[in-house]
Amino acid sequence: MKYLIFIVCMALYLLSVVFPAHLLQLAVSTLCLLIVAMYLKSVGKTVTVISSLFLIMGLAMLWSSNARWNDYLLSFGPMLNLLCLFMVVPLLAYPIRLGNYAESIQEIIRKNVRNPKQLYFMTSGLSYFFSSFINLASLPMTYHAIKPSLARYSVANEYRFMSRAITHGFSMPLLWTPVTPIVGIVIEMNGVSWASMLPYLIPLSLMGLTLDWLLATRQYHKHRKSAMFTEKETAAAIEVHAIQANRTSRLFHILIALILFNLVVSIIEYRTSYSFLFIVTLLVIPVAFFWSLLLRQGKSFIKGMGEHFQTHVVKMSGQFVIFLSAGFFISAMKFSNTDYLFNVGLLQIKDAIGVELFLVLLPIVPLVLAFMGLHPAVAVALMAESLDPSSLQISSQLLTLSMLGGAVGAFLMGPFNATIGLMATIVEESPYKLSNWNAPFTMAYLGLLMAFILLLQVIF
Repeated sequence: MKYLIFIVCMALYLLSVVFPAHLLQLAVSTLCLLIVAMYLKSVGKTVTVISSLFLIMGLAMLWSSNARWNDYLLSFGPMLNLLCLFMVVPLLAYPIRLGNYAESIQEIIRKNVRNPKQLYFMTSGLSYFFSSFINLASLPMTYHAIKPSLARYSVANEYRFMSRAITHGFSMPLLWTPVTPIVGIVIEMNGVSWASMLPYLIPLSLMGLTLDWLLATRQYHKHRKSAMFTEKETAAAIEVHAIQANRTSRLFHILIALILFNLVVSIIEYRTSYSFLFIVTLLVIPVAFFWSLLLRQGKSFIKGMGEHFQTHVVKMSGQFVIFLSAGFFISAMKFSNTDYLFNVGLLQIKDAIGVELFLVLLPIVPLVLAFMGLHPAVAVALMAESLDPSSLQISSQLLTLSMLGGAVGAFLMGPFNATIGLMATIVEESPYKLSNWNAPFTMAYLGLLMAFILLLQVIF
């Protein structure tokens, strides 16, 4: 029954956004404090240490500012919007599983893929496609969709091949997709519109994917002459596809769902005053349920959703502790005006080194913090809270792009974040090894990001 406290906390938070009553906010903050107190000692050592530091520093700032008891309590709650999104996004994977779309992917591979380079393109592109809609769930989805076909290709190190292709493709949509929590937190804190940022974020995302493919082309150039199929096998594959071609068309279901989801999010964001994260959180369950109904799997989805909230949510206790502790720290920074002092210091640094170099170096900060144990979303939230575009005299769009772009690098290489952690579990390798495998592409991507920022700085 431990999961109930998380569910009730989420429900009361969503209710408090629609009906911002003081009593509801007090109840939400109390539940957040209880969650931190209950699980602080039972989560991992790294999470405990970092969360304790956030709490101690937050308490010190509130104490020095002569805060009242209710100020301490009400300081718990920020970043709960991110946690709510973390809780519901995995549900988008259910209709994809229930629709058995992996079969269609297998057929496309058998028909069109002839060598390791093409398989890499397929894996990376599929991971990009899934990540745009189901976020972290795209890692196991892509792996299990591609793995059965891997034995037919001469791949030197299968785990390295799969890890690099999947994580590289997965990370690129994190710049813009609405189901990514960091997108919402940066959009909200920098005061920009998600729709207005898409003309900058999507091209950078696609350039990153293209860069990955170009690097893969160089690596697999020597394998281009290897033929993976005999003429007989190819003919047989084509015949099978002539019979079952209609199955591959089912992949358009995902594309249509992605387009409609993003369109609805954009319209609601434009027409209402609700936050971006709140809108996405509210839409996830209805979209996933309606999609499952179209597949005639409504009952299976409801059953899966019940199991999800009973098992997955409790596993998020570590995320709840560190994010709620970071939210407490952010609240204390605001209350004590420490964020203002920090921003003044950053302004002096920017004036000393110049705005161009400041923007170019900014994306490295989330990567450095990731190696110190901070989740990219936490690091970006702290940065967004400390960096005020108007006082720094920097375009909000450029600051948003720089922060989101830097967070992608942290997802690619940070050994403590969920992306590397989950992929390491799937391929049964050390997170540090996966981080090293991703290092060449990450460095190339950060170079691309810096060049893109400098180009836009000239334009702006």
